Amino acid sequence: MRREDLLERLAGLRRANVGGVRAPHKPLLLLWLFGRLTATGSSAVTYEEAEEPVSLLINEFGPPVASPSAARQRAAMPFVHLERELWELRDGTGAEIGPDAPERRGWLLDRATTGRLRPPVERLMGTPSTMAAAVRVLLDRHFTPALAELICTAVGLDLAALDPTVAAPTSGGRGRKAGFAEQVLRAYAYACAMCGFDGALGRNPVGLQAAHVRWHSQEGPDEIDNALALCALHHALFDLGVLGLTSELRIRVSELYVARSDAGQAVHALSGRRLTAPQPGRPALAADHVAWHTRQVFKGHPAAA
Repeated sequence: MRREDLLERLAGLRRANVGGVRAPHKPLLLLWLFGRLTATGSSAVTYEEAEEPVSLLINEFGPPVASPSAARQRAAMPFVHLERELWELRDGTGAEIGPDAPERRGWLLDRATTGRLRPPVERLMGTPSTMAAAVRVLLDRHFTPALAELICTAVGLDLAALDPTVAAPTSGGRGRKAGFAEQVLRAYAYACAMCGFDGALGRNPVGLQAAHVRWHSQEGPDEIDNALALCALHHALFDLGVLGLTSELRIRVSELYVARSDAGQAVHALSGRRLTAPQPGRPALAADHVAWHTRQVFKGHPAAA
């Protein structure tokens, strides 16, 4: 396998979908394995070792799950179904397990199942520039920029230490619309649509960002009706699913969010507040993009929206 082949396979990773909801289980398992490979020199891991940390990653950076028992076992699906060009799975006797194995924790535990990136993949990932490109393509194709550093920290990868000269592969991806961020900030009068923050240094806005409602990586368009001007804090909380929107464009705060300090608890004060509308003549948020965020990102129960 060549470096280009590996990056192409990562770029073409099949996107799992469970009941119409994105399931970023495989990219999160891979990123965790890359962190393990960096730390130990090997990606070999038993399912028993991987279950808790990978399930926690999926719970943190994937859509919510209603069942507590399902939340504890979310690693089983990618452990079984990760593409076998990249990954090998064996039982306690050393026999290879096929991709039609059941994604059940009991089955995996009873067979002392072990997984490992295939040797050619491990060798290629030992090159810093390949590791950098591989991490970037997974982050770019399955997540949103506000989550990149958080995910890398969670899996033990130092984003700043990755080779800065390597551009992320764009095979099959979409470029971002030129001038999109400026159009969004102008549409919201250079103020956060949630809290009203409008800081500037001289004539230059600071701490304000253009946020996609439906993520760019998930076919979200670079259009005003799919965007908000948000301060950096509320952008991060929106992308993490701490903050969401009702169909009437009122702000929601996840029931899972907790804080001890007055500053942290101030987030709760946003609950029920009406989102600031864009300037006259600019399109309002499209209902289908809001519904996508509610179902795919917000850490709450869609039925309550």
